[in-house]
Amino acid sequence: MKQFILSLLAKLLKKLAMLTIARYKPSIVGITGNVGKTSTRDAVETVLRTERKIRSSSKNFNNELGLPLTILGDWESTEGGIFFWCGVMFASIKNLLTRQKDFPEIIILEYGVDRPGDMSYLLEIAEPQIGIVTAVGEIPVHVEFFTGPEGVAKEKAKLVERLPATGFAILNADDTYVAAMKQQTRGHAITYGLGDDADMKIKNFSSYLDPERGDAGISFKLSYGGNTVPVKIKGMLGMTGAYASAAAAIVGLTFGVHFSKIAEHLGNYQGPAGRLRVIPGIKNTTIIDDTYNAAMKSMTQALDTLKSVKPKRAIAVLGDMLEIGKYTLEAHEAVGKQAARSADLLVTVGMRGKIIAEGAARGGMQKQKIFSFDTLDEASLFLEEHMRKGDVVLVKGSQGVRMEKIVKAIMMSPGTAKDSLVRQSRVWLAKPGMYE
Repeated sequence: MKQFILSLLAKLLKKLAMLTIARYKPSIVGITGNVGKTSTRDAVETVLRTERKIRSSSKNFNNELGLPLTILGDWESTEGGIFFWCGVMFASIKNLLTRQKDFPEIIILEYGVDRPGDMSYLLEIAEPQIGIVTAVGEIPVHVEFFTGPEGVAKEKAKLVERLPATGFAILNADDTYVAAMKQQTRGHAITYGLGDDADMKIKNFSSYLDPERGDAGISFKLSYGGNTVPVKIKGMLGMTGAYASAAAAIVGLTFGVHFSKIAEHLGNYQGPAGRLRVIPGIKNTTIIDDTYNAAMKSMTQALDTLKSVKPKRAIAVLGDMLEIGKYTLEAHEAVGKQAARSADLLVTVGMRGKIIAEGAARGGMQKQKIFSFDTLDEASLFLEEHMRKGDVVLVKGSQGVRMEKIVKAIMMSPGTAKDSLVRQSRVWLAKPGMYE
């Protein structure tokens, strides 16, 4: 019964969203990819929000309910009851019957793909004029429902295949699967990336982290058509912010925003929560919160970032990567080997996290520096007891693992987390050398 109601609701929202687009004719910027969708969406919003009347969901509304809901209004949730959905329907019908004066000129949408056919369904609701594909990666998230990464790429490529001849396909030149989509679009293809073959080039990238001063961020230059502008973004680390900024800069240029103005706007970009955001931790430590989700590509990028800031001691706290099907063993072991090169201490959570730990041991990390736990509570307690001044702690795992709970625990004052965790769970610490 519940599934029937959700299916009916999705059909109603789809129809209302299609009618709304037909009535108001906003420009649609569509974003897809396995890494960096939300970061890119926020960067595009940052570039355009003072230039045009826009709408961009404040949450991860990228499925059959969330995407049409973003088109229909500034709604904050897809979890409401019958009165909420009745309100959505009433407001949407009213906007169709009585023209809304402040309807946005541009709507920025995320197109999420979990299974074959998802992209086609979402494109029936809204076909963008500008399509951005961020990255697919060798082992993408949600790959368990496809034949492999090629199948994921094929589904996501539909976004640029459906662009009009006057549209723009904005593609990550550094991702092999995405770069190949240049041949699959009728629109104007514009690429971005680190290589010389990219149209929008990212140059002189660096991350900086100074825990003593509470200063962290990234700096780089964007170069396009012979012009170069410097960009500096505070409060986040890693290449994701640079890639998102490059894609957003192209969008800005297509809407006539001056390049120097785009760089100025990007200085205000903060990035979404849980994506390589820097947070003060207990005992004068620094947390890199990258807990929103995890795929192999984003895991390795996060570990590279941890290594790049050259902390006194680097701690990687890693949880399971979900929805990668037959690649589970291979991907987790590879992440473990990467952790051995990037971290001084490794803490893993969950059943698949133990594969990461085994991979780290095989990658050369000393076994007494590897600790595995079954639960978030156990890992949080261990960290509170063993973190020390100057540590930089990366916390990352798939959304379903809820690694953000560890971030919340080690942000607390000393003792608070310990007392509550002792009451909530049996404390078990993995013994050093468990992988010998």
